Formats: sequence, structure tokens, C-alpha cells
Amino acid sequence: MKMQNLGTIVAVATVFALLLGSRGHAQQPQQFELPTPGQGQAQQPIDMKKVSYLIGYDFGQTLASQQVQVDLQSYMEGFRTGIAGGNPNIPEEEINALMTQFQQMLVERQQKMMAEQANKAKAAGEAFLAQNAKQPGIQTTASGLQYQVLQPGSGATPAPEDEVQVHYEGTLINGTVFDSSYQRGEPISFPVNGVIPGWTEALQLMKEGAKWKLFIPSQLAYGERGAGQTIGPNEVLVFTVELLQVKK
Repeated sequence: MKMQNLGTIVAVATVFALLLGSRGHAQQPQQFELPTPGQGQAQQPIDMKKVSYLIGYDFGQTLASQQVQVDLQSYMEGFRTGIAGGNPNIPEEEINALMTQFQQMLVERQQKMMAEQANKAKAAGEAFLAQNAKQPGIQTTASGLQYQVLQPGSGATPAPEDEVQVHYEGTLINGTVFDSSYQRGEPISFPVNGVIPGWTEALQLMKEGAKWKLFIPSQLAYGERGAGQTIGPNEVLVFTVELLQVKK
């Protein structure tokens, strides 16, 4: 009897757990070098008891992080049957129905978590912008964009169809850096109307040579969808931007 649905779910969950690490904090991927034959000391036999324990521990943490409450006795019964090459004691039709229901539960749980995260970020962003607007040197446009002039420019002001070259660094309101041309060591070029609305608006207010700090409301950034792994839904973004060149 095939268990393609269950096997796919478990395999994907296991791979993502091992590759991404589901432990509540960021982890750097570990790199292992295999010694060439005759290099260094003879390799010690692998302790499969410890390896087996670590595989179980990692998968257990994955389930816990997803708040999946498994029945350990049933889990071990199914594990022993599977590793022995036996057939499950549940009909395949019921397996398909159960796993479809389980998948739906995980989707609904993820949607609920995302909604809670979005509401929390929206409230935090609104409070941040309200307080930030009171700070010296902060200007607010009609759209809600806030900016601070760190260094005035004296060159040309770009139009929507112009291309610009900029240096920038982007952070969340908690200071987490999510992107930086400074860290990459080279500026970036793009059309003014080819970026998020907050950038498009700000660039058309700047002059070549200017350096500004932008405080961009979520509706002028990535909104409810967020972007990538770092920018969640409804996040206010903070950018330091240097307008190096306007290419008309």
C-alpha cells in the first residue's frame, strides 16, 4: 500500500527542518569537508545511536515548533512499521482523507499566525510613525511618507522615467538590516518608477548628491504580503538613501 501523501508531507517537513532549522532563531548552515583518502587520521566509525537520536530530536523540534501534538505511542508504532517495510494499519482511502484534513489544519493555522503577525506589525508601525513624526527634522508628506534630510543635494531631481544610481541600507523598525548596498560594496541602479511607492515618491523629492533617511509606511512598501523571509506583512521600513547619480 502506497502512502504518497503522508510520505511527501513528512519528507518535505524533514528536509525543511534540516535545511532551515526550526528552532526559533536563525542558524548559519554548517559546512562539512570530507577528507581525502589518506589525509589526516583514520575516520572513527559513525555512532548511529547518536545520529538516530539527533534525527529524532530535530524532527521532534520541528513538530513542536509547528504546534503539532502527536501521539508518541502511535507515532512510534507507525515508525516501526514503516522502517520494517510493513503496511500501515489504516486503509489508504482513510489515509488520504486524514492527510488532506491535516494539511488543511496546517494551512489554517499558518493563515491565523500570519494574520496575528500582520495585526501586530500594523499596530507597532502606526505607533512608531506617530512618535517619529514628532522628532526634530522629520517631515511627513500627504501620503504618509516620512523623511529626514541628512545631507542636501545640489544636482538634478529625477523624473519617474529616469534611472538613478543609489547607495542604501534598509532596516525594520527594530533595527534589523534586511538589505544594504553598502555591505555589498557597490551602488545599485534602477528606474525611479520601478521600485516601491515610498521610494518612487522620495526620489522625486531629492536632488543628486542628497542623503536622506526614509520612514516608509507599509502601504507604500510591501503591504500585507511582505517580502522575503525578513519583511513580514504590514512592516514599516526605514531606509538610508544616497542619490549618487541621475541618468536622464
